[in-house]
Amino acid sequence: MTPSDFLTKWRANELKERSASQSHFNDLCALLGVPDPVSADPKGEWFTFEKGLSKTTGANGWADVWRRGHFAWEYKGRHANLDAAYAQLLQ
Repeated sequence: MTPSDFLTKWRANELKERSASQSHFNDLCALLGVPDPVSADPKGEWFTFEKGLSKTTGANGWADVWRRGHFAWEYKGRHANLDAAYAQLLQ
């Protein structure tokens, strides 16, 4: 995927977070030339979508994308509070 292809596809996107997040992340991987979670880890053991995690509060939570030892990613819709998304990840 080229930067132009990516921008053309996603600039006018009006889908809800849940409808677009995995496709968007896969397109980012294609743009960067790196394997997406399903290609890299078909069993979802170290790189996956919708990873169930324990919060610091003891409750259960989910990371939209997770790669062990590298990152957790929390998608939010347009104009959402990104500080809240970051705080959610820190939990």
